[in-house]
Amino acid sequence: MRNKAIVSSTPSDGLPARQATVIAAEDLRKTYGDVAAVDGISFSVPAGESFGLLGPNGAGKSTTMKMIGAVTQRTSGKLSIMGLDPDSHGPEVRALLGVVPQQDNLDEELRVRDNLLVYGRYFGLPMSYLRPKADELLEFAQLTDKAKSKVDALSGGMKRRLTIARSLINEPRILLLDEPTTGLDPQARHTLWDRLFRLKEQGVTLILTTHYMDEAEQLCDRLIVVDKGRIMAEGSPAQLIREHSTREVLELRFGSERNAIIGPELQGIGERLEALPDRVLIYAHDGEAALEQVSSRGLRPVTSLVRRSSLEDVFLRLTGRSLVD
Repeated sequence: MRNKAIVSSTPSDGLPARQATVIAAEDLRKTYGDVAAVDGISFSVPAGESFGLLGPNGAGKSTTMKMIGAVTQRTSGKLSIMGLDPDSHGPEVRALLGVVPQQDNLDEELRVRDNLLVYGRYFGLPMSYLRPKADELLEFAQLTDKAKSKVDALSGGMKRRLTIARSLINEPRILLLDEPTTGLDPQARHTLWDRLFRLKEQGVTLILTTHYMDEAEQLCDRLIVVDKGRIMAEGSPAQLIREHSTREVLELRFGSERNAIIGPELQGIGERLEALPDRVLIYAHDGEAALEQVSSRGLRPVTSLVRRSSLEDVFLRLTGRSLVD
């Protein structure tokens, strides 16, 4: 059953959650002088979807988020958030959103629960609502036992969960998450993913930027791959992998000196070859069969690995560089 205390169950236009479009961008642009941070992108997001923007640093992801969040005005194009133009209805749009920035901006001097109460007052919410709401959100974030602790005593993962809890204090229809797990250890990342899964199950629309391929595959129903302010591809993670890569990838390491020159000896194996500074990638339907071909040619890599294709392979195909550049 949906937890109605965290999110409203029905869009204001009366449509079922999965049918209403909550974000629509058309030829959206943002320039700074001669630099196009966002260069004519178009996309739409239905209510209840987890939508991702995947790309390297400087691709235009955060700038797009700032325009959606009504804190940066677009240069041109159209943008609608819940039927409102964020440039002309900034306060109304911001009231509908929850925002989790790249860097936690919690009040370190306040206790954990007080961070929620004070933030809720910015929305003009009464304390009669905020007190039980804060307790509910602390339980959701698994921070109930830290309610009276100072923020600076929390771990990085706890701070991130508190930032997400704070963003939900106004029961937002849309949650913007900008690089939500950067700097967290694997256990903290998975705990955070679980909290986000729960929000999605409750009907919250998630807009996520990340340069972590595994995070995008785990969290996103659909995503756009962006680079240099432009959309390179759009679809579900599985669809993008199917369209732009092979079923498996064979990773070979011959040593830093040989990786760059071994390519000609591997030609004809698999469907495509990618030579990186630290390894050689062979894209093939059957990675083990490709490895047998490598061995049959008398080539002996230092290490070899057969794995399934990932979104990073998609990005390499589309842009020729790593997601973490």
